[in-house]
Amino acid sequence: MKGVKAKDQYSPGLDGVVAAETKISFLDTVQSEIVIQGYDLIKLSKSKGYLDMIHLLLEEKLPDPPEKEALEQRLKAEYDIPADLEELFALLPENTHPMDGLRTGISALSGYDSVLDERSLPVNKNRAYQLLGKVPNIAANSYRVIQRMEPVRPDESLSYSANFFYMITGRAPSPLEEKIFDRSLVLYSEHEMPNSTFTARVIASTQSDLYGALTGAAASLKGSLHGGANEAVMYMLHEAGSAERFEEMLAAKLDKKEKIMGFGHRVYMKKMDPRALMMKEALKELCDMKGDYTLLDMCEAGERVMEREKGLYPNLDYYAAPVYWMLGIPIPLYTPIFFSARTVGLCAHVIEQHAHNRIFRPRVHYTGGRRALHETTGEL
Repeated sequence: MKGVKAKDQYSPGLDGVVAAETKISFLDTVQSEIVIQGYDLIKLSKSKGYLDMIHLLLEEKLPDPPEKEALEQRLKAEYDIPADLEELFALLPENTHPMDGLRTGISALSGYDSVLDERSLPVNKNRAYQLLGKVPNIAANSYRVIQRMEPVRPDESLSYSANFFYMITGRAPSPLEEKIFDRSLVLYSEHEMPNSTFTARVIASTQSDLYGALTGAAASLKGSLHGGANEAVMYMLHEAGSAERFEEMLAAKLDKKEKIMGFGHRVYMKKMDPRALMMKEALKELCDMKGDYTLLDMCEAGERVMEREKGLYPNLDYYAAPVYWMLGIPIPLYTPIFFSARTVGLCAHVIEQHAHNRIFRPRVHYTGGRRALHETTGEL
C-alpha cells in the first residue's frame, strides 16, 4: 500500500510476521529442519525420549543418565493431583469435551500454588515440573471421571510415558507401544510459534501466571484448525472404512470445497511435515505387529489424492490419529495427548517470555468509516 510503512502493513493471520525472539526452537524451511535448542527434532526423535526433551527444553541441554533419572523421579513425585479436582470433574456434564476438562483442571491448579504471584526463573521452572507431572493425570482422569468411569491412579513402577499410556488405556503398553507413544510425545513437544504457543506468550506478557497461560493455550489447541485436527482425521477414516471409499470421500469433499483435516500447514506448504513421516513409519510398525494394513492403505490413498488434486501433504495429525487408534486410545483423548506433550514447550516459552518481557500490543488495519453525532438530539 503506497505511503504505508512496512511495520504498519497488514498480514492476515500474522502470516510471516516475526512476533518474538526465541532460542527455544525454529522451523528452518531452507534446511527442512525443526530446530529445538540447536538440535534437529527428527534426529532427536530417533534416539532420544520425551524425558530428554523435557530436560533439553527447560534446562537447555540434553541430560546425562543421572540427570535423566533424577528428572523422572522429580516428575513421579508430582503425579498426584488434589482430590478436589476429581470432585470438580464429577460436577461437569458428561458431554464436556476432554479439552475443556483438561483446561478446567489446569486452571484450578493455580489455587494450590502458594507463591502464585512470583515469576522468578526458579519458581517458574518448579511450576513447569509440577505441571509436567500432573497434566497427564488431569488429561486422562478428567476424561474418565467426566465419563463416569473410575480414575486410574498413576503407577510409579512404569516410565513416564508408559504411565501416561496406562492412565489412558488402563493397561501397561508393550515395549513397541511404549516406544511409539513416547516418540509421538517427542514429536508433539515443541514447534516454534503455532497459535497455542503464541496465545500462551501473549497471556504471559501481561505478567499473568503459567496456569493462566496454559489455560489459554488449551482453549486455542482445542480448535479443529489446530490440535483438534487429529480427532477429525480419525473420524474421517472411520466413516470411510476402506481405501477406495476414502478416496471417494475426499474427492466429494474437494468438489464441495471443504477443508480436509490433516493436510497442509502454514509452514510446510510444499512438502510433507517431517514429523508426519515419523508417525507414518510408526503406523507401519503397528500394522506389521497386528497384521492389519487397512489404516495404512487408507492413509496412503488419501496422500495420493491430496497431492494430485491440491498439491497438499500430510501434517503430523494425519498420521498421529491412526497411530493412536491402533494403540487403543479413545479418539476424544487425541488432542489432550497433544496438549500434554506440548506442555513442556509451552512452559519453556512462558518462562522465556517472563524473563525477557514486553507486553504484546499490536495495532489494527481499520476498515470502518467515521460518523458524526448530532450534539442535541443524539441522532446521526
